Amino acid sequence: MNVPATAGGARDRGAGDAVTGDAADDELDAALALADGRSSPGDPGNPGDPDDLGGLRDPHGPGRPGRDTTRHDPGQPPSGGARTGVRSPLPRPHGGGHHDLPWPQARRIAWHAAGPLGRVTLPLAEALGHALAEPLTALVDLPSFDTSAMDGWAVAGPGPWRPEGSVLAGQRAAGPLLDGHATVIATGAALPSGATAVLRSEHGRITDDGLLHATRGGPEPGQDVRPRGQECRGGDELLATGVPVTPAVLGLAAAAGYDRLAVTARPSVEILVLGDELLDVGTPGGGRVRDALGPLLPGWLTALGAGKVSARRLKDDAGLLEDAVTASTADLVVTTGGTAGGPVDFVHPVLARMGARLLVDGVAVRPGHPMLLAELPGDGGHLVGLPGNPLAAVSGVLTLAVPLLRALAGRTAPGAYEARLTGDVPGHPTDTRLVPVILDEESQAAPLRFSGPAMLRGIAAADGMAVIPPGGAAKGDRTAVLETGWGRL
Repeated sequence: MNVPATAGGARDRGAGDAVTGDAADDELDAALALADGRSSPGDPGNPGDPDDLGGLRDPHGPGRPGRDTTRHDPGQPPSGGARTGVRSPLPRPHGGGHHDLPWPQARRIAWHAAGPLGRVTLPLAEALGHALAEPLTALVDLPSFDTSAMDGWAVAGPGPWRPEGSVLAGQRAAGPLLDGHATVIATGAALPSGATAVLRSEHGRITDDGLLHATRGGPEPGQDVRPRGQECRGGDELLATGVPVTPAVLGLAAAAGYDRLAVTARPSVEILVLGDELLDVGTPGGGRVRDALGPLLPGWLTALGAGKVSARRLKDDAGLLEDAVTASTADLVVTTGGTAGGPVDFVHPVLARMGARLLVDGVAVRPGHPMLLAELPGDGGHLVGLPGNPLAAVSGVLTLAVPLLRALAGRTAPGAYEARLTGDVPGHPTDTRLVPVILDEESQAAPLRFSGPAMLRGIAAADGMAVIPPGGAAKGDRTAVLETGWGRL
């Protein structure tokens, strides 16, 4: 499958293309602008609310709005493992009356709700899945010596050459190579001083007079030689802060001489699955349904950047919920269900009693509009309240949990793919829709059926969720597609 371009024309950022600060906001803005029905962040097609963080730049100047860019020094580890992110003084999302926030604004608020956790230094084998807490710089030139790129002979000057000795990988030549001489050399071996090129083994022949002759003309100076510093020079920045540590990053770090990496701690997550109607085993029936989110969320949140993840079931009881949230030591508490206004929906009243600060209380998105994001009192971290319907909960994870987890884990801003729709997608009159899609070989997004709030059949087969602006989208329209992260499991 081809990798589609991100909104705004850039491709989805890989390890070497990470962005931070203004550039990260620019990339997020581009994705959100497309989702909001604009062609670019500066397009006034849907100006929205002046406080809409989903599409407007910070009026206070450069830097990431709402986040203290000087909040931590990579050289100074945090004390006692405490959170080091400075929470931004975001305005309450609702004024006198309740209203759902536009989807781009809610996603941006979640991204700016917290700063990175503390910096830790880990052995390479333990750093996988974290994000770099400081730039990865080259400790030495790579390669650190002139190296043979092929099996053959290291030669000095024009041929023919008198062969003598050999140099294998990990060895050094006994002395300099004199003009008119050659030595057998293996791929990766250090080139002897005085050597001017490498003659491939298939391009040379030793004749009866004992001399080495080139069968395809003499090699040009420097041919099949990897010169010292070809990849980088000592002190060069190889990767930026915020790049996720992948297996390839570990390989690069090892090649550059690192034994340990400075990374951002991964946020801990506690999942509270709410509902008396849920079954843990067996087939649904008799008014009871299987718990789909208990199996779905833990592994997914881990793939999205979480560290330790725990999950447990709670009955529909306000006291039990308050005790669980109050006692939690996790950086992020995730609840499922109980966010609407039903007789056993206790999330709102519990947060109110605790004195939590609601940053997002309802989002104009379908499915999943009764989702919420709260800042817990004291140093209690954050809570994301997901709707109980499975696909609505997936929508809540992609809208609120993904940006918040990436911020806590010190990763770059969440972006979106760009793709053209292969068919018409009906829209909600006023709300954004998230619709499961499959990406084809031409990076086009094919909408899937079974996209109702209680359905998982569509998302289970999907490559991502297309962001459909209010009013819908037509075949051939460009759309933002949110990556699910299934591929990182």
